[in-house]
Amino acid sequence: MHSPASRIVDSADVSPEAQIGEGSSVWHLAQVREGAVLGTGCVIGRGAYIGTGVQLGDHCKVQNYALVYEPARLGQGVFIGPAVVLTNDTFPRAVNPDGTLKNADDWQPVGVTIGDGASIGARAVCVAPVRIGAWATVAAGAVVTKDVPAHALVAGVPARRIGWVGHSGRPLDATGTPGEWRCPAEGTTYREHGDSLVRVDEETGQ
Repeated sequence: MHSPASRIVDSADVSPEAQIGEGSSVWHLAQVREGAVLGTGCVIGRGAYIGTGVQLGDHCKVQNYALVYEPARLGQGVFIGPAVVLTNDTFPRAVNPDGTLKNADDWQPVGVTIGDGASIGARAVCVAPVRIGAWATVAAGAVVTKDVPAHALVAGVPARRIGWVGHSGRPLDATGTPGEWRCPAEGTTYREHGDSLVRVDEETGQ
């Protein structure tokens, strides 16, 4: 099911059983497997891989040579940087203990889930199963082994939170009020709720 308004270049390998949304583009040498679902306005870069049954929301960008293995789930407006890897095997082995080659029945894929607006920097690796919260940012080269809260900025190997980011992607500045942060680009205010962050105008009752 490919929208007639989508763009798929000749060198791309897109399964006829994939669903490509209106206005989406799949570029040179990219592969989109059967059962994958791309929302409207998505961009799949050169050499990228979208696994069987992977789901992307509207306006996602998957940059060149990124590998998005099933059963990953990406929300709206997610950015996947160049050469990012979203894994799907917690205990990878090519063979079983008896030396026989593993097949699809010998292991259970686990996925990476990414919330709306989140960004995964170039060459970062997300080791499934992990959940990346909405509007979080994973720095380039990071290795994510634990869930990332909404609006968190994480970096390193393994990735740890080093700050907070707003909807613009800019690191937030402390306001002087404990647990309160402000975006230098938009001027919007955010407030800590446990281990996560919420924009004040999105808080219950605001």
